[in-house]
Amino acid sequence: MPRWICTVLPAVLLASGCADSSPAPATAVDTPKPPEEAIANRPKVPGKLRLAARSRKETAPGSKQFQPAERVVEWAAAETAVIICDMWDDIYCKSSAQRIGVMVPRMNEVITHARSNGVMIIHAPSDTMTMYADTPYRKRMARAKPAKPPVEIAGWCYRDPDREPELPLDTSKCPCDDPVVGAIVRKYSREHPGLDITGFDGVSDSGPEVYNFCTQEGIKNIAVMGVHTNMCVLGRSFAIRQLVRLGFNVVLVRDLTDAMYDPRQPPFVSHARGTELVVEHIETYWCPSILGADLTKAVP
Repeated sequence: MPRWICTVLPAVLLASGCADSSPAPATAVDTPKPPEEAIANRPKVPGKLRLAARSRKETAPGSKQFQPAERVVEWAAAETAVIICDMWDDIYCKSSAQRIGVMVPRMNEVITHARSNGVMIIHAPSDTMTMYADTPYRKRMARAKPAKPPVEIAGWCYRDPDREPELPLDTSKCPCDDPVVGAIVRKYSREHPGLDITGFDGVSDSGPEVYNFCTQEGIKNIAVMGVHTNMCVLGRSFAIRQLVRLGFNVVLVRDLTDAMYDPRQPPFVSHARGTELVVEHIETYWCPSILGADLTKAVP
């Protein structure tokens, strides 16, 4: 058994519809199903992304003191995807929803340029797949050829105590920074409408689907953006912990993410600093981070 702490969520069993119990006439002929419409996938084009990848290295073994270190890496656009995590149209925490709304135009600009450079864009607004069921974006992901992953793909990957300490933000009492926190209820139904889903984009909230598609399409590099940095961006089946374990080259887009944190809770820092602390945690224990601008330009 792997040592990391992950759980596989139980599958939802869907009941099939009831057929007419009366026998069919002897002369009845089954009508053949029409062939599935062909869903074209993104063309693979030349070009490389030059990323300034920032990570954190221990200054001396055992010192537990870390300093940022930046190095330039090049990713082939044809082998690269962006995953947009849980950028929903609404959320119960009004302060978080407001920050997401401000982030959306900048994120849309970045993915527009990345898409134009040949990068695959995967939208992952969890628990809203029925909204996209009949679209080519959803079908493109669902129809990917099954591939065997090197490790189990979990429904949720919790913190791995053998790899990382506790996260730097305490959200045990309340993660929302509204002055008066309302009812914690679902308010989302789709991805934020300010994010364009177009062209050869994909839509999926399934770790196995994302793995199948990326394997099929030769994608080795994944940039993760979205919310929330200390929750879904780390723990989802298509997000950082799982992607790293699957062997992808992964980066967090640090200026296109936001934590869920209330400054009235430890460590009693501003919300902006709280997000920075989580980014630093990820840079130390999981993967480097980049700026969104790195995804907007390709070199031959």
